[in-house]
Amino acid sequence: QVQLVESGGGLVQAGGSLRLSCAASGRTFSSMGWFRQAPGKEREFVAATSWNGGITSYADSLKGRFTISRDNAKNTVSLQMNSLKPEDTAIYYCARQNPIFYGGSLPRTEGEYAYWGQGTQVTVSS
Repeated sequence: QVQLVESGGGLVQAGGSLRLSCAASGRTFSSMGWFRQAPGKEREFVAATSWNGGITSYADSLKGRFTISRDNAKNTVSLQMNSLKPEDTAIYYCARQNPIFYGGSLPRTEGEYAYWGQGTQVTVSS
């Protein structure tokens, strides 16, 4: 059973930075992603990385501020968030790609992911 555990969330002032981490049980050589869900809104794609970190993808609105990375030796995926804004306030989720989509393009939709963490709260104050 795949388990994903996020950490690193918290309260930060606008303009600040946070680094989220996702620890995966067992080795995972699949694409991994981050999503977020703000209060009253649907969950949305944030970023994804290929199995070896060689290819990454970001939501257009977040390019330049967020950076996804992974360390397969430690089974972790991270999300560095800089220049945070109040609108970045959300629960951030780590996810692992559904195996049926292996070999395809980098997944950017919820349906392409099969395993999810419990989420970590990020709150950005103005």
